[in-house]
Amino acid sequence: MRHPFEYAVIRLVPRVERGEQINVGVLLYCQQRDFLGARTHLDADRVRALAPQVDLEAVAAVLRSWDRTCAGDGPSGGMKLGERFRWLAAPRSTMVQAGPVHTGLTADPAAELDRLTDALVR
Repeated sequence: MRHPFEYAVIRLVPRVERGEQINVGVLLYCQQRDFLGARTHLDADRVRALAPQVDLEAVAAVLRSWDRTCAGDGPSGGMKLGERFRWLAAPRSTMVQAGPVHTGLTADPAAELDRLTDALVR
């Protein structure tokens, strides 16, 4: 049986005023399967080509915090999965941000997250 899910591409926007971005991950939420996950991939060569001034370690730390939030570590532990997804997918003007939310159907949210990461990020 396939279930509806929502996802957003996690993107790195080194200089918001230029509007350039690099896809660095995918955030996926499936309410019926109680699933919230993020898969990230930071391609250092791509980032350096677009924005050599970016602190890659700082960006990697932010991406790890997305994983921890999905897992419910820290302050997000008291939030429901849907609340965590909405919080992470909310518009923000930081260097690491989620793009628009899209929907789909899947029988396996984890496999779908891997597929989307391969198709949209790697």
